[in-house]
Amino acid sequence: MKTNKSFAKRLKVTKNGKVLARKTGQNHFNSKESGRSQLAKKRSVEFKVNNKLKSRYLVNL
Repeated sequence: MKTNKSFAKRLKVTKNGKVLARKTGQNHFNSKESGRSQLAKKRSVEFKVNNKLKSRYLVNL
């Protein structure tokens, strides 16, 4: 089975095996957000990947 590259490019795997992803809601309509919330959206969040998703999309993880 092949890795889904479009899905895998959105994720980053850390040294310890955690999977990080971007926070949602940062593509547009950000001018009305406060500066604090804009900075908070730039940080990555840990992405929970269960074994079914891992086997289906991320063969190399």
